Amino acid sequence: MSGTERIYRSSRRTESRMNESTPLYLLFCESTEGPYGGSWRFVLECVDQQERLVASGEEAWRDRDRLALLSVVRGLEALPEPSRVTLLTPSRYVSRGFRYGLAVWRESGFRWERFGRLAPVRDADLWQRIAQAMQFHRVDCRPWRFEAADLDHEDDNKMPSESLHFGSRRNRRTIRIEEQELAAAAG
Repeated sequence: MSGTERIYRSSRRTESRMNESTPLYLLFCESTEGPYGGSWRFVLECVDQQERLVASGEEAWRDRDRLALLSVVRGLEALPEPSRVTLLTPSRYVSRGFRYGLAVWRESGFRWERFGRLAPVRDADLWQRIAQAMQFHRVDCRPWRFEAADLDHEDDNKMPSESLHFGSRRNRRTIRIEEQELAAAAG
């Protein structure tokens, strides 16, 4: 059986477990780096129940891309059951990895050709954990820009999805994710 067949079968298994009653989550991930290390943070919202889980941590290393990836791993591993997840991240590293790399890396044992030799994929340990989580969850990764302050709400009734930003840093607009977009993400 080729790697492509394995990926196809894995995704078919995941699809067969997904149905209308499968919960839909929004996963907001961020990372920051400081002079003595970095921090990661995620907000996980269940769309149907308007509940959220916020978690964060600090690491001794300052690699912003690895921190962003770690926040995604922790968010996916926090899901209690197989779920549909819309991942919202400002990290180009994470969104490009989901879009262009993950399926190929999984097929090649998390190695890629570099200058004619196979080399390990950067942060392969975390990408492997994401691949493992995707055996249970259907993840749609979308690049979004948002302010960290938007994830901290004084009003507990206001959810992060109500104040997302996107676009360039100079031209940001605040939008609300409408029910139609959530339905499209669920489809």
